[in-house]
Amino acid sequence: MNFLESINIIELITSILAWIVIGLLTNYLYTKQEVKPTFWKILLILFIGFFTFSINWQLFNTYIKIPILPLGVWIVYAVFKNKNEKWKSYRPFAWLGFFANFIFLIALLLAIPFNHFIYPESELETYISNIEKATLVTIHPSAKDSSLDKEMLKKQTPFLSEELIQSHEWYIDTEMNKHSKKVVERFPYQLIGFSTKWGSSLKTVVYLEKDGKGILISTKNKQLYFRSEYSLIKGGN
Repeated sequence: MNFLESINIIELITSILAWIVIGLLTNYLYTKQEVKPTFWKILLILFIGFFTFSINWQLFNTYIKIPILPLGVWIVYAVFKNKNEKWKSYRPFAWLGFFANFIFLIALLLAIPFNHFIYPESELETYISNIEKATLVTIHPSAKDSSLDKEMLKKQTPFLSEELIQSHEWYIDTEMNKHSKKVVERFPYQLIGFSTKWGSSLKTVVYLEKDGKGILISTKNKQLYFRSEYSLIKGGN
C-alpha cells in the first residue's frame, strides 16, 4: 500500500481546509496586534494551546475527541501570569490553539457524511475496486485447487450489497461437522493483491466461501458478508 492509498482523501481535504481557516484566523489576530509578537513564538503558543483534556466518543465507527479543558491555555497563563503585556499579546493565540481543536472536530464531522456517500459501507465496490493483480490463495486444507474468476468478479461487484451474516446457521454447521474426520472450512480462500476504492484508506481482509459465491470482508471495525448469484472461482465447484 503506497502513501496515497493509506490516507483518506475526504479527511485530508477537510483537514487542509481546517488548517486554512486556522491560518486565516492567526493572520487576523496578528494584524490586530499593536505590538507584533515574534512569528515563531506565535506558532509555539498555538502549538501549546492545542493541548487539552478531551473525551473520546465513537460516531459511525469513527472515534472523535471532544475538547473539554484548555490545558495549553493554562500552561501559557502560568508562564506569563506575571508578565501582563506578554500575556495580553499571546492570549488570543493560546485560545486559538484551543479552539483549533473544535475546528478540526467540525472538519471531521463534515467528513463523515461525505465518506458514507462516496464510500458506502454496504457496497462491495468500496472494499474491492482494482483486481488486476488479484489472486486467490488457499488458507485451509479443505480448499479445492481453484483460481479467481476475475471477469465474473468484475461483473458481479457493482451489483452486490451487504447481506445479513448467518452466524447462527454457520455456528450450527460448524458444530455438526466438528467431529468429522474431514474438517471443512466455510471460508477456505483468501483474496490478495486487490485494492480498495481509491481514497478510502480502508484496510481489509477478504475471504471467499467454499462454493465461491460468498465473500466475507473483515475491516478494523466489523465484518460484512456479500453473496453472489454466480461462483467467483474456477475449478472449485
